[in-house]
Amino acid sequence: MAPSEHDPAAGEIEFVLVLNSGSSSIKFQVLDPSADAHEEPFITGIVEKIGEPKGHIKIATATTKMEDSRPILSHSVGLERAFGMMSLLGCGPQDLNLIAVGHRVVHGGATFSEPVLIDDKMVAEIEKLVPLAPLHNPANIDGIKNARALLGHVPHVAVFDTAFFSTLPEHAAHYGLNKEVADKYNIRRYGFHGTSHEFVSRAVPKIMGREPEKINQITLHLGNGASAAAIRGGEAIDTSMGLTPLAGLVMGTRTGDIDPSVIFHLARAGGMKVDEIDNLFNRNSGLKGIAGVNDFREIKELIDQGDHDATLAYEIYIHQLRRFIGSYMLILGHTDAITFTAGVGENAAFVRKDAMADLEGFGIKIDEDRNLNKEGVEGPRVISTDDSKIKVFVVPTNEELAIAQYAMELAEQ
Repeated sequence: MAPSEHDPAAGEIEFVLVLNSGSSSIKFQVLDPSADAHEEPFITGIVEKIGEPKGHIKIATATTKMEDSRPILSHSVGLERAFGMMSLLGCGPQDLNLIAVGHRVVHGGATFSEPVLIDDKMVAEIEKLVPLAPLHNPANIDGIKNARALLGHVPHVAVFDTAFFSTLPEHAAHYGLNKEVADKYNIRRYGFHGTSHEFVSRAVPKIMGREPEKINQITLHLGNGASAAAIRGGEAIDTSMGLTPLAGLVMGTRTGDIDPSVIFHLARAGGMKVDEIDNLFNRNSGLKGIAGVNDFREIKELIDQGDHDATLAYEIYIHQLRRFIGSYMLILGHTDAITFTAGVGENAAFVRKDAMADLEGFGIKIDEDRNLNKEGVEGPRVISTDDSKIKVFVVPTNEELAIAQYAMELAEQ
C-alpha cells in the first residue's frame, strides 16, 4: 500500500515525480523508486482537455481524491494548478522529499541511447528531433520546460521510448530505401515502447532464475498502441515499430504494416492530402477503422454477437501478431520466453490464448487455468505448462516506475 498523505513516514521517503506530457494532457505520478512494481504510486494525477472549453484535473492518493473542472488555458497553467491541488492535500512538491523529475520523451532519434540529465543544451537537442515525432516531442518538450520552471531546485531527467532499441543491428535498423535519402532525413527503424520492453525483459530472467545474457525472449506490448520486440541476451535485436509508432502490429486505431503504395493510390485515386492520409492511418484505422471500436472488451462483445466486422478485425490482429512472433523465433534461433504485457496483453486472456494456439510443435503449451488466472495471482506469472519448452509469461509493465528509477540513478550521480 502507498502511504497516505498523513503518514509521517512519507517525509522520509525519497520520491520522484514522473511526467508524461501529451498534446492536450499531462499524466503524472509521484513514486517511491525503491518500491515493488506492483505497489500503487503515492500520487496519481491527470490534467486533460488543455486549451478546450472544459478542462479537467484529477489528483488521487491512497485515501483522497480531488478534482477541478475549470478551463485550462495552457500546460503551464494546468501543471501549476495540479501542484496547488496537491499542496491542499498536504502532498505538494514542496511537502515531499522530491529528489528528481522524470520525463517521458517519445523520440530520442539516433542522438539519445540512454536517459540523460536535462539542461538547456539537452532541451535544444530534443527540439532538433521534432521532425521525427511532430505529434509527440513538442508536447514532451513543453512538459520539460514547464516543470523545470516550477521545480528548478531538483534534477530533471529525460527517458526516451526509443533508447532501448539503439542496440538494433544495422541490418534490422535500416530500410531498403535509397541510402542518401535515408541518411539526409534520418530515416531508419527506431522502435518505441522501449521503456516497457526493457522493464519486462529485465523481469523475465529473475522469474526464470537465469542470467539475462543467457536468455532469448520475445516481448509483446499490447495496448491501444502495440509493439513486439526480439531480445537476445538482454539487448534488442529487432522490433515491430519503425521510424514512427505507426509500423508493425495492427493497433487500436493504427494500420500497422501496410504497403506504402496505398499512400500513392489514395493520393492519386482518392485525391487525399498527406495530412488526411496521416490521420486515416494513425487515428481511424486498425481495430477502430474495421470494427468501429478499439476497446477489446467491446470487440469481444461484438464477436460474441456474431458481428462480422469485429470478427474480421480481431482475426487480422491475431494473424499479424502471430506473424511477428514466428519471425522473431526464427531470428532469435532459439526462444526461451514469450511475454505479454500492457493493457490488452495483461488482461485479455482470449488474445493470449489465440496468439499461442496450436504451437505445441514449436514447444509452446498454454495452461488454460493459468492463462485465465483462476488462482488470482497478482504480478508476474507463468501461463505455460510445466513441460512447455518455451515459457510464456504475463508481466505487468510499469513504465512510470522504470522512469523513476532512471531519474533517481542520474540524480544521485
